[in-house]
Amino acid sequence: MDKEKKSTILIVDDMEINRVILAEGFKDNYNIIEAENGKEAIELINSRNDISAVLLDLMMPVMNGIEVLKEMEKSGASDHIPVFIITAADSESLLMDAYNLGAVDVVSKPFMMNFLRCRIDNVIELYRHRTDLESVLEEKIAKLNLINTSMIEALANIIEFRDGESGEHVKRISSLTKKMLTALSRMYPEYRLPKEEIEKISAASTLHDVGKIAIPDSILNKPGRLTPEEFDIMKTHTVKGCDVLSNVTNLIDEDIYNYSYDIARHHHERWDGRGYPDGLAGDEISLWAQAVSMADVYDALISPRCYKAPFTHEVAVKMIYNGECGSFNPKMLEAFNEAIGKQEPNK
Repeated sequence: MDKEKKSTILIVDDMEINRVILAEGFKDNYNIIEAENGKEAIELINSRNDISAVLLDLMMPVMNGIEVLKEMEKSGASDHIPVFIITAADSESLLMDAYNLGAVDVVSKPFMMNFLRCRIDNVIELYRHRTDLESVLEEKIAKLNLINTSMIEALANIIEFRDGESGEHVKRISSLTKKMLTALSRMYPEYRLPKEEIEKISAASTLHDVGKIAIPDSILNKPGRLTPEEFDIMKTHTVKGCDVLSNVTNLIDEDIYNYSYDIARHHHERWDGRGYPDGLAGDEISLWAQAVSMADVYDALISPRCYKAPFTHEVAVKMIYNGECGSFNPKMLEAFNEAIGKQEPNK
């Protein structure tokens, strides 16, 4: 077998004779690298990407085997590199610690080399197949995410076109929503959201006005103030958005669909309960709907509309803080303040 195409095994043992015995047993089918203590082992693991397995002694100077396993767990290396404990130690608690830290097997010294080779060959092959399957799965997920993104962008662009927008409005809403929720998660642990969830919410936010597809053009693009009757019709875009989304539930990622549905319905609710359509108040309104609500209000203020000229960034912020656009969660206001400090206002 071509040496360059062989998998690599790292042998970690402070006793040279043990390393020699193990190296002899595996050299025909594997490239062998060695470390005489845990510190050297971690340096090799961190600097190479070709290690297929680690044969690890527990009792070593400088850094012992348990410490190596802890470092590998912390870095995630043990997720893709199987670790075999080769040891004369018989402490049950010590061996359980090794298993709990990710070791796949414990081989007691002295060992039978043929038996050891079979065990290690089988696990390396199993890990290789798992890695291949994960790569295929990641590729399929990437394709599905692309389809999801394309579908969401298509829906959002249809609404923006009917609403006389260029498509930049939803991009700004998505960006500001992401910044606000990231700031909120950092500032208030009780509101913390995982990064991947914030990404999904950011994508879902682009469909906040999807219900406007059902609003007549005469109302949607009216250049003057709406009459009370027309405003009542305009307000129905929240529930109509849910109707639209219900018809595409199988075309969008389930999590993004759930976020989109809630945002479409509740992005006009207000902290004091005076919003619509459900009159929710306080934390009855989801964090994502609260964030999109504030982002939508801010962007509407600083953007030109058929019925108004744009306000400056400073005036828009003042109007929001003065309650001229409804009430908002004070903590969300703080997150908004931090987010807009890092954002160029629309000009």
